[in-house]
Amino acid sequence: MKKTKYLILTAILAAAGCSQKATDESAESRDTKTAAISADKTTEVTAIRLAPSMFSHEIVSNGKATAREKVDVNFQTPGVISAIYVKNGQRVGKGQKIATLDTYKLENQLEKDRNAVASARLEMQDVLIGQGYDPEHPERVPEEVMALARLRSGLGQAELALAASKRSMDEATLTAPVSGVVANLTLDAHNLSGSEPLCRIIDDRGMDVEFSVIESELALLSTGDAVSVAPFSDPSKTSTGRITEINPMVDENGMVKVWASVDGGKDLLDGMNVRVRVKRKVEEALAVPKSAVVLRSGRQVVFTLKDGKAIWNYVATGLENLDQYTITEGLSAGDSVIITGNVNLAHEAPVKTQN
Repeated sequence: MKKTKYLILTAILAAAGCSQKATDESAESRDTKTAAISADKTTEVTAIRLAPSMFSHEIVSNGKATAREKVDVNFQTPGVISAIYVKNGQRVGKGQKIATLDTYKLENQLEKDRNAVASARLEMQDVLIGQGYDPEHPERVPEEVMALARLRSGLGQAELALAASKRSMDEATLTAPVSGVVANLTLDAHNLSGSEPLCRIIDDRGMDVEFSVIESELALLSTGDAVSVAPFSDPSKTSTGRITEINPMVDENGMVKVWASVDGGKDLLDGMNVRVRVKRKVEEALAVPKSAVVLRSGRQVVFTLKDGKAIWNYVATGLENLDQYTITEGLSAGDSVIITGNVNLAHEAPVKTQN
């Protein structure tokens, strides 16, 4: 009985060892089997000659767009709104009429102040006559006598009140302080204006975009680098700009804040979430299309063309953008790099280039 148990245990251990060995052999020989399959036929490929060139490096980040200039507008004096001439989303020019207040009380006050000024002038003339001067020739009146006459008549105070009434009358018509788009308009006509802004004018001719990059990418950025910005809702609507500020501090998450200025971002809205791509030119880089790089045994491989055969080359990649990798190890300028038809290739597999 003990001998039988020993034989069963020995068989189980042997089977487990064979299984592990088979797994290791499978991982190591997968590419060899691919080579055997590929060697049975000639594969058509496309190749390019590798040469140093200008490489456009891209850093992709998420950010938020804000209008460079936005102004909250409201009446200086509370009152009943008689008319509103704009609506949300409407584009207005600087100085364009936005809304007006009911001016009945303001007009009455203005008329009273005008009458008060006229009355004070008559009183001042009486004071001057009493001092022996002709009010028709004020230039002949000494300055100290004229100042005393204005003070006794109350003309100066009346003129100040009239100026305030005229200003209140002018401020009863609200105009746009800048050109832009109307936003946050919530009140209607016949409502009482209060301390809250009537609306906001957003000058969307220029946008600032705030985004973050990881600290390892900070060395790749500098002010003046070109950026492209697109809303999440429609990536095809891109606007261009340049980096204006880089915050010299890394936060607790290892991120650095960056600001870019975008001119003419007509497809961007204030507060919109956007995708930011930072483009930076790298000179004399060996770059290959991403289709040229394949994985073999967990490593990056690029096949080159030599004497009608595909040659297996382990490579190390550096920077990347949407379409390309830079090659830092494994290839040299002048190599003929296979960029299509390389998915199932193996070392020294026969190939022919497509016309």
